[in-house]
Amino acid sequence: MIERYTLPEMGRVWSEAHKYELWCRVETLVLEAHAKAGTVPADSVEPVRNAQPPTPEAVAEIEAVTEHDVIAFLTAWADNTEPRSAAAYVHFGMTSSDLLDTALAVQLAEASDIILAKADRLVAVLRDHALAHKSTLRSGRTHGIHAEPDLWGHRVADFAFAAARSRDRIRRAKEAVAVGTLSGPVGSYSNIDPAIEAEVMPALGLRPADVATQVVIRDGISEWVSALAILATVCEAIATEVRHGQRTEVRELWEPFRKGQKGSSAMPHKKNPIRSERICGMARVVRSYVTPVTEGIPLWHERDISHSSVERIALPDASIATDYLLHLTAGLVEGLVVDTDRMSENMNVTNGLLYSSAVLLELVSSGLSREDAYALVQAAAMETWDKKTPFRESLLTQGKKKSMDLDEAALDRAFHAETYVSRLGPVFDRLARLA
Repeated sequence: MIERYTLPEMGRVWSEAHKYELWCRVETLVLEAHAKAGTVPADSVEPVRNAQPPTPEAVAEIEAVTEHDVIAFLTAWADNTEPRSAAAYVHFGMTSSDLLDTALAVQLAEASDIILAKADRLVAVLRDHALAHKSTLRSGRTHGIHAEPDLWGHRVADFAFAAARSRDRIRRAKEAVAVGTLSGPVGSYSNIDPAIEAEVMPALGLRPADVATQVVIRDGISEWVSALAILATVCEAIATEVRHGQRTEVRELWEPFRKGQKGSSAMPHKKNPIRSERICGMARVVRSYVTPVTEGIPLWHERDISHSSVERIALPDASIATDYLLHLTAGLVEGLVVDTDRMSENMNVTNGLLYSSAVLLELVSSGLSREDAYALVQAAAMETWDKKTPFRESLLTQGKKKSMDLDEAALDRAFHAETYVSRLGPVFDRLARLA
C-alpha cells in the first residue's frame, strides 16, 4: 500500500525489517526447543539469540544471487552470528513454509489486533452518535424517494450494529489465521519432532495447524480477508449515507471542514465529501483482494507457491487499507455535522406525502376495504405530486369526489411524525448496551 494511506503502526507490522525480526524469533524458538530436547548442541543457542536480525538490504543483496528469500535471510543472519558456526543449526529440520507460514500467522494476528482496536473505536463512535440523535426526525428514504418519517439515530444505529458484527467477524477470523506449522517437507514431520511444534506455537501466540501438507491451507487466510472486506464495506455504507446527505439538494449532513481546507481548485464555494469518497474508493480495493486470496486454497499436491506472490501484495494492502478506512470513518462520524433544521425542512418538501402509509391504515381501520382505501390515498398522492397541494387537502378533495367523509381525528393521528418513531425505544436500549 502506498505511503499516503499507511498508518505507522500497521505499516510497521508489514515492514521488511519487522518480517525478518519475526523470522529470527521463530528460528530462535525452534533452536531453543531443539537444544532443550538434545537434538542440537546447547551452546549453539546463545550466539544465535544474540545475533542481530539482518537488514532488508543485506537480504536483498544475497537474494539477487540465490533467488530464494529464506536462504538469503539465513545467510545474512549467519553473517551476523558469532561464531558463525553456531548458525549451522538454525532452520534444523524445517522447510521454508514452516518459517514463512508461521511468521505470517504472527503478522496477521498483530494486524488483527490493530484493526480490532480501531473497530472498537468505530463501534463506540457510531453508538454514541446514534444515541445523541435518538429524537432527531428526518425523512426515511427507499429507492432514494421519501418514504416515512424516521430518526437519524435509527439509521446510525443500524451502522453501529453492522460495525460490531463485522468487528466480531475479525475476532473469529483472527483465530482462524493464528495457526502455524513446523512439520518439515510435505508436512510429515520426517525431520522434526512434533514436540518442537507443540512447544514453539504457544510461545508465538499460535496453535499448530490440525494438519499441514508443508503449507497451511489458505481457508483461514481467505476468511480473514473476507472479514476485512465486509468491515470495509460497512465503512463504505456509512460514507455513502454521508455523501448523499451532503448533496446540495439534501444538505442534511456535512463532513467536518477544517479552517484552511479547500474544496475545489476552481470553485471556492465547494465543500466536497472527500473523506467519504475516499472511504468508498478504498473499500473497493479491499474487496478486490478476496478472490485472488481465496484462489490460494487449491495448490498443486503438497505445495506450490502460486499463493505467495498474491499474498505478498494482498495481505499487507488489505489490512493497511482497512486500518486506514477505520481511522477515516471514525473521524468522519466524530466530526459529522448534522443539520437538524434542514432535516425538518426536508420532511415537508413533499407536502405531507410521508404520511400516506399511516393514512391508508387509518382508513382501513375506519371500515374501508384496503383496495378502496389504497385507491383513494394514491389518487390524493398523485394530485399532491402534480399540483403541489398539501396532501391532507388532496385527501379531503378525493374523499368528496368519492362521497366519503374522512375522519378528521383519524387524519390527525396519521399526520403525526412522532407516532412513527415512538416504538423505536427498544432499538436504542439495545444500542446503549452495545460495546
